[in-house]
Order: sequence, then structure tokens, then C-alpha cells
Amino acid sequence: MNILAFFAHPDDETMLAGGTLALLARGGAQVHYLCATRGEGGETGEPPLCSIEELGACREQEMVCAVQTLGGRSLTFLDYLDPRVGPENQLYPYTENLVYLAGQIAATINQFGVQAVLTHGSNGEYGHPAHRITHQAARLAVESFGDGAPLLYSVSAAFDGHPKPHLSNTDNPAHLILDVSSVLGLKIQAALCHQTQNALFVRRASKEAGRLLTVPEVIVHVESLHRAYPPVNGKVDDPLARLLESWLVKPQSREEHQGASMGPWPPR
Repeated sequence: MNILAFFAHPDDETMLAGGTLALLARGGAQVHYLCATRGEGGETGEPPLCSIEELGACREQEMVCAVQTLGGRSLTFLDYLDPRVGPENQLYPYTENLVYLAGQIAATINQFGVQAVLTHGSNGEYGHPAHRITHQAARLAVESFGDGAPLLYSVSAAFDGHPKPHLSNTDNPAHLILDVSSVLGLKIQAALCHQTQNALFVRRASKEAGRLLTVPEVIVHVESLHRAYPPVNGKVDDPLARLLESWLVKPQSREEHQGASMGPWPPR
């Protein structure tokens, strides 16, 4: 099965769906990664690991490391520039041209014979406009294929006991809830690849815990997906869901995972 993982910035793939993507690769899927930007608007690390001018190139190599760790087949960047954070932590989209972006995604779907696309949720997790436009463009691209459209799944879908509720896409109820414990080591290793962002990953959780946490302590072992297209009522039954069936969290077991997170992943 050929899968496209399309995200706005380096590290989104790991922190939002790294376990799921590793499980798909373990199940025999060819996972192709598409990233809209090189994360030039992010942080340079504490202490800084590079200059602002070098950040895009640095984060590109960090994502190469993460994709290799998660068993990805390929990695492509779309060369959009990630805007710097504005006054009062104002966040911005990386483009306003939704149609052109959707065309780029459609071309990638054709290039790799993609049967399923994984991307951001419709709420942009914590409302990030770059995440929202990524979801919108992915949906537009998928729907353009008509009857031959690939599946479209979004990450961090909502369910009771979500380990990071402030990152949950409230308009996207979970169809698949996954225990990624068997690949947690790979997810942690991929997160550590994103060295410039490691201080960011632990900042909020460390403040809440009252002590400095490590990256492994804030990585959760439960992830969730919403099937955005085609729409579904009830149980999902498609090739991607069947590929992940062995790792599904059963409804009666969800309570066990409510305390899975040591703390939330902080927004960029």
C-alpha cells in the first residue's frame, strides 16, 4: 500500500503521528513524506544549534533523520517558506493559494500511486493556520480524483481520554485509536532527530510538572485517526484500517490510556 504523509512543518509528522507512520511501515506500506515547508519559522534550539538563516537547512536534515527512523520510503519538500511567528505569538499560513497547493499534492499522489493520505486535522490541532490550510488542500486534492480518490485520514482525532486534549481536532471524531507502544522507541528516536525543537517539545510539560522533563517522557503511546474522505458512519473498513487492525485500542481498554501522556506537546 502506498501512503502519503503530508504535513506543514518538520516534526509534525513525528509528534502527531510518528507511531502510526512507523506501524504502517512495519506493516509493509510504502510511506512517502511530503512537507510543505522546512520550518524556517521555528526555534533554533536551547542553546541555539544554528542561526536563523541556517534553520531551514538544519531542519531539513532533521526530518531526513526522522523519516529514515520511521521507515519512510521518500521525502519531498514543497519549498514554501515557513513564516516567522508574529507579535503576541501570531501564527500564519505558508500560502494563500489553496488551489495551487492542492495541485502539487495531486501531482505527488499520481507520482507515487498513493492509496491513502495522512495529514493534519481540520481544526489545525491547536488552530495553526498552516495546519488548517494543509488539511484543506489535501482534501481538495483527494476529492479531485473522483471515483478513483485515495483515502484521506487526519491525525490527532478526538476521543474521550485523548492524551493531549488541547491538540485534539474537536471536529474530527476518532475512527481508529492506536496503541503505538510497540514502536514507541522509534517515535522517541525520531523526535530526538528534531534537535532544534527538543526544548520546545518539553517546555510546557516541564512547566506543568515543576521539573525539567526529557523528550522520551513527553512522547505518548496512543494516537488517533479520523477518516475524512470518503465520509463514514460507524466502523471503518478499508485497506488502511485493516493494515492497522492489530494495533487498535479496543473500546473497553481506552481508559487505560487516559494517563498515557507525561505532558502535552507544546504548540510551536
